[in-house]
Amino acid sequence: MSKRYFNDLLSFVTVARAGTFTRAAAQLGVTQSALSQSVSGLEARLQIRLLTRTTRSVSPTAAGERLLSTIGSLFDEIQAELDELSAMHDRPTGTVRITCGDHVQRTLLMPKLTPLLLKYPEIKVEFDINYGFRDIVADRFDAGVRLGDTIDKDMIAVPIGPKMRMAVVASQAYFATHPKPKTPRDLVDHNCINIRMQSGGGLHVWDFQHKEEQVKVRVDGQLIFNTSPNIVDAALTGLGVAWLPEEEFAPHIDEGRLVRVLEEWCSPFPGYYLYYPSRRQPSPAFSLVLDALRAE
Repeated sequence: MSKRYFNDLLSFVTVARAGTFTRAAAQLGVTQSALSQSVSGLEARLQIRLLTRTTRSVSPTAAGERLLSTIGSLFDEIQAELDELSAMHDRPTGTVRITCGDHVQRTLLMPKLTPLLLKYPEIKVEFDINYGFRDIVADRFDAGVRLGDTIDKDMIAVPIGPKMRMAVVASQAYFATHPKPKTPRDLVDHNCINIRMQSGGGLHVWDFQHKEEQVKVRVDGQLIFNTSPNIVDAALTGLGVAWLPEEEFAPHIDEGRLVRVLEEWCSPFPGYYLYYPSRRQPSPAFSLVLDALRAE
């Protein structure tokens, strides 16, 4: 349908409901002459009269009544939706869908979003716990959370947390029967708890840096997981050496349940970022979520 056809239909509906061209013209903010030409043009294209005109008023013909009953409610729905969208500036509503890992969801996103959700009860946040590299456009997510060095260039990335470091740990019981590694290369002789990457399906390569030297190690072991809580639990049980962001192990290291090694080989790197498509027009709800998550 052409824009002209749409405008003529709106003109007809307004005149039919107002009962006069004078009132209808005032409602639409146009001249009576322009409004009359619009309705006459519609009647000419349909080749049927829609309005009965008198010197004082107009009323729909039988065909006009049929058309009014069919399309009048559609214009009402459009106007109601536009009014609702306008109201969202004062009353943000809607669902924001975010894909992320479970640890960042628990320790970073929820603490920052809780005050927002309490203040705006009509905002909903749906979390998709996933360690793979999801296509947030194809999967209809509003945003995702990744480490800063793994985000595609066509995305807008906003830092939501501080820099991070990895940590290599094992339990006291494990190191009672295995020598502590002195360099990352020593890990090939240990029972390491591996991480399966959901996106590519391969095992994660453990990455280290000390000053200018970089070392990548493909470790081996009895256990492979694709979620961090299972890795932490296995390390606590004494089933091997684990490698994750240090905050995953922090309370267990502080309380002596896990022993950290190779700390000098774990250099800081960019932390978590919220990312979303550069072409995306943020909704008021998403803008509030973004502001709440931004790193201070």
